[in-house]
Parts: sequence; structure tokens; C-alpha cells
Amino acid sequence: MKKARAAQDNGSGPGAVRAADDRDEELERLRKLTAEQAKTIDVLKKATAFFAKESDR
Repeated sequence: MKKARAAQDNGSGPGAVRAADDRDEELERLRKLTAEQAKTIDVLKKATAFFAKESDR
């Protein structure tokens, strides 16, 4: 029992693999979200520039 607990505590047991996989999935999700938000920001900047030009007329 102590060996299993020690392996879990130092991150070398089967739970560590699952945690690493969960972390990798979360990083991938966050990277996709960041890319999507960057595209949205780009569109909003272009729209802002367009409407700023239109309001100057």
C-alpha cells in the first residue's frame, strides 16, 4: 500500500499518465480556443476600421 501511495505522490503511477493526458487535452482545447479568439479579434478590428472610415464620410 505504501508503494502505491508513494508512486501516486511522486507522479510515477498510472494516475500520472492519466493526469498528463488530461493536461495535454486541456492544453489542446485552450490552444484551439485561443486561435478562435484571435480570429474573432482580427475580424472585430477590421470591422472597427471599416465603420470608422464610414463614419468619417
